[in-house]
Amino acid sequence: MAAAPFLKHWRTTLERVEKFVSPLYSTDCNLRGRWWTCWFRVELTIPEAWVGQEVHLRWESDGEGLVWRDGEPVQGLTKEGDKTSYVLTDRLGEGDPRSLILYVEVACNGLLGAGKGTMIAAPDPEKMFQVSRAELALFHRDVHKLLVDLELLLGVAKGLGEDNQRSFQALYTANQIVNVCDPAEPETFPAAQDLASKFFGQRGGESQHTIHAMGHCHIDTAWLWPFKETVRKCARSWITAVQLMERNPEFIFVCSQAQQLEWVRNHYPGLYARLQEFACHGQFVPVGGTWVEMDGNIPSGEAMVRQFLQGQNFFLQEFGKMCTEFWLPDTFGYSAQLPQIMRSCGIRHFLTQKLSWNLVNNFPHHTFFWEGLDGSRVLAHFPPGDSYGMEGSVEEVLKTVAKNRDKGRTNHSAFLFGFGDGGGGPTQTMVDRLKRLYNTDGLPRVQLSSPGQLFSMLESDSEQLCTWVGELFLELHNGTYTTHAQIKKGNRECERILHDVELLSSLALVRSTPFLYPAAQLQGLWRLLLLNQFHDVVTGSCIQLVAEEAMCHYEDIRSQGNTLLSAAAAALCAGEPGPEGLLIVNTLPWKRTEVLALPRPGGAHSLALVTVPSMGYAPVPAPTSLQPLLPQQPVFVVQETDGSVTLDNGIIRVKLDPTGRLTSLVLVASSREAIAEGAVGNQFVLFDDVPLYWDAWDVMDYHLETRKPVLGQAGTLAVGTEGGVRGSAWFLLQISPNSRLSQEVVLDAGCPYVRFHTEVHWHEAHKFLKVEFPARVRSPQATYEVQFGHLQRPTHYNTSWDWARFEVWTHRWMDLSEHGFGLALLNDCKYGSSVRGNVLSLSLLRAPKAPDATADMGRHEFTYALMPHTGSFQDAGVIQAAYSLNFPLLALPTPGRAPVSAWSAFTVSSPAVVLETVKKAETNPQDHTLVLRLYEAYGSHVDCWLHTSLPVQEAVLCDLLERRDPAGHLPLRDSRLKLTFSPFQIQSLLLVLQPTPELSP
Repeated sequence: MAAAPFLKHWRTTLERVEKFVSPLYSTDCNLRGRWWTCWFRVELTIPEAWVGQEVHLRWESDGEGLVWRDGEPVQGLTKEGDKTSYVLTDRLGEGDPRSLILYVEVACNGLLGAGKGTMIAAPDPEKMFQVSRAELALFHRDVHKLLVDLELLLGVAKGLGEDNQRSFQALYTANQIVNVCDPAEPETFPAAQDLASKFFGQRGGESQHTIHAMGHCHIDTAWLWPFKETVRKCARSWITAVQLMERNPEFIFVCSQAQQLEWVRNHYPGLYARLQEFACHGQFVPVGGTWVEMDGNIPSGEAMVRQFLQGQNFFLQEFGKMCTEFWLPDTFGYSAQLPQIMRSCGIRHFLTQKLSWNLVNNFPHHTFFWEGLDGSRVLAHFPPGDSYGMEGSVEEVLKTVAKNRDKGRTNHSAFLFGFGDGGGGPTQTMVDRLKRLYNTDGLPRVQLSSPGQLFSMLESDSEQLCTWVGELFLELHNGTYTTHAQIKKGNRECERILHDVELLSSLALVRSTPFLYPAAQLQGLWRLLLLNQFHDVVTGSCIQLVAEEAMCHYEDIRSQGNTLLSAAAAALCAGEPGPEGLLIVNTLPWKRTEVLALPRPGGAHSLALVTVPSMGYAPVPAPTSLQPLLPQQPVFVVQETDGSVTLDNGIIRVKLDPTGRLTSLVLVASSREAIAEGAVGNQFVLFDDVPLYWDAWDVMDYHLETRKPVLGQAGTLAVGTEGGVRGSAWFLLQISPNSRLSQEVVLDAGCPYVRFHTEVHWHEAHKFLKVEFPARVRSPQATYEVQFGHLQRPTHYNTSWDWARFEVWTHRWMDLSEHGFGLALLNDCKYGSSVRGNVLSLSLLRAPKAPDATADMGRHEFTYALMPHTGSFQDAGVIQAAYSLNFPLLALPTPGRAPVSAWSAFTVSSPAVVLETVKKAETNPQDHTLVLRLYEAYGSHVDCWLHTSLPVQEAVLCDLLERRDPAGHLPLRDSRLKLTFSPFQIQSLLLVLQPTPELSP
């Protein structure tokens, strides 16, 4: 239906259309700013005289190209990727057609985007692309082979050096070839080839190191180009790999990321069918097991599980088997919980090379066992050549052996060859080089191999391997914990929304007969979130166009997720006898009493203290009749004559100076002060932030030398909410001439922490904003939350390994504790953090200018909180408090009648065990089986009871892919299940619900 007509103004209408086609203005949102491809119709006539010879189409253009023949893609063309010809025929036959029509699709970007001036610069909307060559040519394969041989001989001579006998043999062989070979007389070529074959045919001994060469093509799912361009990159790269597999039966090509394969299945079904065919032959090998090559730090534990759940199920369905190796070559660090997640997803092996990028310390191993938080171990391998984009040169082969840090412990290494990052992949020349080096004296043995063959050999000789315990921290790219704060916020919010939707939909499935669990819709939303968790998207290291697409994905998840929440709430209330009102839902596995803003008629809100049981709900009458419940200990708010403000709820007492800084934070019961003597907390600080090169990625240690406290004006602090169930004060702060901040400091009745609701208007260049809290605590280590657990990092710079962690990542909380007392800093959407000495610092905003000049510019909202505590952070409830900050109680209107009483679906007897996820199993839609995921959060051995009010017929342990443990049957006693956990262990359960009338399909 057309929109209603508006009165038109000539000038605005004219300029609107002009801007829509302008190459200069509004290119972020007009037609000029879109990623284009151009199509060329290529009409060919092959000369009759070329019968019996190999004929190529030579094509060179600045943009990536794709040749189409008979309606199907047949060859990628990239000048940067050394693919500038398409084989029309290996040997032109007498009866072959002489005239052909091809189509070449050319993108307006190179392999690595279209940056202005430098690779990581923002795309240049004025950049011009041209086709510089389009011609038919004869390809002399004998010449090509001689070129490869001479190149390799020179590589051996240079690589082995003048002190090596084999080096001289290579050099003299090359010299003899030059003597006998006359470029003008092809009949001299066989003699030259015989000389080369004699050299390369001299075999090495049994002790040679074996290099397992695998074709590889790392394609960033989005980075310096948008998602839709990646679809075309996959087609260009993979059709080329198909051509290589056809011509070289021993060539094996490995391919990760289920999302990319799904794109190709949808957009290039013919190519996809070829990939499936070669997978059956063992030449096309899916690897990784995840939906995308995600970031290894920022995604939640549950999101990491879903990467494998979605990826492994896709590989099983489409290729007949799951992956046994986790393939993550280019991610910016690796969580200590990944080994456990891998093992529970059917994966025993891990490959990356990114730690070779460490700025400070050389990682000590290339092949080792990696042990996670819970003690799970996987066999890890880093290709010693420190690259996933080798080209098959002798120099690279020798480097792979020379740089191997596990000499003597293992005699096998991976060698990943093929142009990567922007795609491209292997070339025939690379394959020819590696085949020629198969088993040559003086060099390592080279075999075209697969991940399975490599890890099988590594496993067979693993007795001497060392073990690395804990996280694999990348000493670089730690600005990615903070860059593009809106993406980080969208990630955290959408993880929460999907958690809540799954729980409420699961409960509605049980409580309401007609309710249909939205499995397909939830899968689509999860896949959007997982797509955004690609390692150049959620990290913020992408161009503006990608960031905008990511924000649209988050908005889709929010919108559809809220609709699903409302539908589940309505189903929960169906048939209930109570009056119309609100349903207050607690999606966390413990009872909560909190202050909640409840909607009232006319759009107003009233504050109420509500109590909601664990993973359940409590009804609230219609807002018109709601009388606020007064707490036993109300909040008192006092403003002194000097402008300072004190907030006191009987648990903690907060004192703010007239500019909003925290001068005192006292635990009332013990009178223990949490802020360091003579210092102030809630101190905003500004740093210069100019990395060496990787702008959006890096924050360098020298930024700490530029610390500048942001000082406010006295008299800007004012009382907000005056007390009772809530007290607050607020202030304004001018950060710089271009940026400002407003903050409300909030203390609720019964709450053990004080919240800082913050709004920032940020317009800076190469600045870094943090907030600091000096604690009256002394400890050599601080604790940070990670996926399904926590770990400690040093607060000192004793060693290079310590100071390389000057900026680290956390999830919802970090804590600095000494014996008997500590201070925790919680947040609702931040990841960058640090504790140096006694100062807890939360990273808030950056302002990089490449590859997105607009990154972080504009308005931001976020909340952090400060929680002093006695005893350990575990016993004080820091973990639960951080969950509560991130998962607020939901006030959902009931369209019909509301329940008359509170109801709880699950409770856990031990606070050390967190019930993280409740969802429907990935099974038949008519099957009413739920999956519960729990983990031990304190770092302890614990027995606990899980109580449920659901009609459970059977309970059985399963892995993270929801496959039953044959020995995992759990007896149900009085609606309770007994569970036993070791430190940081993750356990998943299948609950088969009884086929009661309410559960009938």
